[in-house]
Amino acid sequence: MKVLKKLGVMGLVLGLTMGAVGCSNGSEDNKDDSAKKDEIVTLNVSAAASLQEAMVELEEKFKEVEPNVKLELNLGSSGSLQQQIEQGAACDVFISAGQKQMTALADKDLLLDGTNKTLLTNDLVLVTGEDKEIKDLDTLATDKVEKLAIGDPESVPAGKYAKEVLDNTKLYDKVENKLVLAKDVKEVLSWVQKGSADAGFVYLSDTVGAKGIKVALTTDEDTHSTISYPIAVLKASEKQDKAKAFEDFLLSDDGQTILEKYGFKKAN
Repeated sequence: MKVLKKLGVMGLVLGLTMGAVGCSNGSEDNKDDSAKKDEIVTLNVSAAASLQEAMVELEEKFKEVEPNVKLELNLGSSGSLQQQIEQGAACDVFISAGQKQMTALADKDLLLDGTNKTLLTNDLVLVTGEDKEIKDLDTLATDKVEKLAIGDPESVPAGKYAKEVLDNTKLYDKVENKLVLAKDVKEVLSWVQKGSADAGFVYLSDTVGAKGIKVALTTDEDTHSTISYPIAVLKASEKQDKAKAFEDFLLSDDGQTILEKYGFKKAN
């Protein structure tokens, strides 16, 4: 009888121990699940410099959809960003200000299938200092303008569009010696604001809220290629689901409304 009692006690202790272990493991599993839910995911987004202001508000709004996603923004000229991606820079989502750069990545099979889409469009405008008066493009060839700023056409889509305008209006040869080339469209705007350039070609969206400048004119659409901003998820991304969620958000009504607020236009 004593032996049986001892065995019974031992069995009870063993059962309680196993139960405690089971509860402990269940608790640990719950902690792991909770930790995964609270884990912050960082998306590397390489975007055209002209999106700088809009991206601040877009990230805030996106957090309402994906509270655990943080955006790591890399802003610059589309050509420079394209080269960085080709050289292996971390990037989950790429937003270019021109089709050329996105097409180059597509040709190298670097984009995730089905994600290369047109995000928005824009207008190209000529800006001057507030004290300047430029009524038409022909004024650029006069003594009223000594320095004309454009983005480097080789790497900055806005610069490529500006050169097309000058070519198509037969003005390029007349103003070539006045041109100063910037690394991105924001630098063009800065030079005009500081008076380092008398005028410059930027996107309409760059002028929203900008001080010290005014829009002299909006270029005619038939003087340059269609201005469109493509977006895509990179095939090498290890966070494709979140990256696609961000792309979907930008294309949604909420995302498009914010982009329109900053001077961009919906893609057709």
